[in-house]
Amino acid sequence: MTQPCEEHASLLLVDDDITFCKVLGDALEKRGFCVSVAHNVEQALPLAQANPPEFAIVDLKMGGAPGLALVKALHELDPNTRIVMLTGYASIATAVEAIKLGATQYLAKPANADEIVAAFGHVPDGNAPLKAQPMQIENLEWEHIQRVLHEHNDNISATARALNMHRRSLQRKLAKPPSSTE
Repeated sequence: MTQPCEEHASLLLVDDDITFCKVLGDALEKRGFCVSVAHNVEQALPLAQANPPEFAIVDLKMGGAPGLALVKALHELDPNTRIVMLTGYASIATAVEAIKLGATQYLAKPANADEIVAAFGHVPDGNAPLKAQPMQIENLEWEHIQRVLHEHNDNISATARALNMHRRSLQRKLAKPPSSTE
């Protein structure tokens, strides 16, 4: 999938789903990007250090180090790198953390190539319009649990204690995310 990057914007795609990388990588190459692919943080770091990308797409949860560690490393290598974090485990806590570490945007999967390219142009301005519809109670509870879980480094027992909840009850809630996190 990699090609010479002299004439195209360089893009690093990091996701542990090989099929997803192939499909998305091909779609992004058709949109004018020179795509390099890695399937974990350990593969991605040497690629980024050898040639810091102009753009990056990073999955949140992969085998090995988490995507947040790569977002931080990419931002430290080149603060101008436009980074989009993708995840199937979206939560407000991880979104805030990703943006603090240098991500340009945070998207929940599934996201297509056009949505990702549009996200590269997103500049957080703090003036995002408020949603007219308030969040459902199940979604609020899910977001709160995710924030507390993140604060306790994904430790279920510590999170359950902090929430004054039985560990098994917390595990059941985590096994059933709300139907929509909107």
